[in-house]
Amino acid sequence: MRILIATNAFKGTLGPLAAARAIARAVRAVLPGAEITLFPVSDGGDGLLEAFMFHGHGSLRVLTVPGPVFKPVRAKWVMAGDTAVIEIAQASGLKYLSKSQLAPLDAATFGVGRLIRAAARSGARSALVGLGGSASNDGGAGCAAGFGFKLLDRAGAPVPPGARGLLKLEKILPPAFLKPNGLGRAGIKITALTDVDNPLTGPRGSAIVYGPQKGAGPAEVAVMESALVHYARVIKRELGFDVRNIKGGAAAGGLGAGLHAFFGAELVSGAAFVLERLGFEAALKRSDLVITGEGRFDQQSFYGKAPVAVARLAMRHKKPTLLVCGSCGLKDRRRFAANGISRVIALDEVLTLAELLETPAKALTDGLLLSMETLSNFLRFGR
Repeated sequence: MRILIATNAFKGTLGPLAAARAIARAVRAVLPGAEITLFPVSDGGDGLLEAFMFHGHGSLRVLTVPGPVFKPVRAKWVMAGDTAVIEIAQASGLKYLSKSQLAPLDAATFGVGRLIRAAARSGARSALVGLGGSASNDGGAGCAAGFGFKLLDRAGAPVPPGARGLLKLEKILPPAFLKPNGLGRAGIKITALTDVDNPLTGPRGSAIVYGPQKGAGPAEVAVMESALVHYARVIKRELGFDVRNIKGGAAAGGLGAGLHAFFGAELVSGAAFVLERLGFEAALKRSDLVITGEGRFDQQSFYGKAPVAVARLAMRHKKPTLLVCGSCGLKDRRRFAANGISRVIALDEVLTLAELLETPAKALTDGLLLSMETLSNFLRFGR
């Protein structure tokens, strides 16, 4: 039996490789003779760098940059030939802030711009930028400023960082060092990997849908929405691009829209792009069964998350897929089947939250073994 374990990160607890290894331990306990292939994946969020490094793409680099509230952080990125791989959460991630430190109107993506600038100066002609886990909702304005764009108010002074500062934005000036070289509007070709398809503004936009995840209450969400609407208006006037309704523009607090406006970035489905880039389909063809997983499996998983992309591709090749998650917010088995998911194991059905958080890797293995009947039936019969 050839089993492919293609896991996403279990957000906040395990990276994709650690999750895959924990699942493999349970599989070996149930089916000792199984031939197991680990294949960490990502949709552009947590685990993007880890997935690329595991599959032999590039070397790891570290740069100290301003974090989401400008406290310095050591951000990792990968250089693969002349392509940089950047995970924006490394510079501007929610992971750097406790609940009491969340600053939804003031957190910025300035450090992401510094990473892109460092990549360009290191010889990168292109960059893959994974959008996920951002603490900011600044529409990518901070990223532009970090790279070298000037974002000015009516008096010609730099606007304050964060979404709140966008309300004062009136003028955008490109960096003085930019010289046309055919590699995108900012001298480097950027592909933005999104895990959502929401537009920048409106009922499905960055402020209303994702602002609360960054700590915004109703009043702050209203300010954010007004700021992003104004921001989009200024971008259209100053740069000539309408970013309000770009598919995926809301990703990472509107950074998707900002990367398109300032850098000419192409926004693509992160999961599909990463799976193709890492050669997932070839590994899939050599397998009999697939196990995938993530921390929380819910409605949003169907809008670009890696585990569903894995299951859909597996279904195309008639390979059964087991999805393992920390918790599951869905019960519709027909929907699971329609997306290639044969069975779902939710660990919180057999373990407490405290147990899952105390020792995540052990809990993942133990939880699967406590779900022995479901796991065994899948491994032996593919159902």
